[in-house]
Amino acid sequence: MNIYLDTSALLKYYVSERGSDEVSEAVHRAAVTGTALITRTEMVAAFAKSVRMRVLPEAGAQEKLRRFFSDWHTITKVPLDEQLVTLAGELAWEHGLRGYDAVHLASALTWRRLMREPITLAVFDRKLWLAAGAVGLVPFPADLNPFLSP
Repeated sequence: MNIYLDTSALLKYYVSERGSDEVSEAVHRAAVTGTALITRTEMVAAFAKSVRMRVLPEAGAQEKLRRFFSDWHTITKVPLDEQLVTLAGELAWEHGLRGYDAVHLASALTWRRLMREPITLAVFDRKLWLAAGAVGLVPFPADLNPFLSP
């Protein structure tokens, strides 16, 4: 299995929350793990927000960020280019996605085209999860409902 992680899924690999165990297991089972190049920025922003919102102490967030930076070289990165950004715009329009969610979907599709193998898209956002299935990716988790807030 090749697994593409959007930021919502990758965060669960570093921060213990609902879905973290499932993401960790999927990452360890995966032959290759990938994400968009922009995920690096999104991860930094997410950890900074967790400090501002007092979800994590600054030292804890910095430690998790260091671990993420240490792992970054092991993750396949899908770079942005004009073709991917154009595809992301089309996907945003067609599926009602936010900008970076559309970039993640376009990145996963681009990676599938380059790998010529099925790609599982790990995501914990309902719209992006539904769009992944609609465009022929394998959405992860198989059932998103247990992981969503009531």
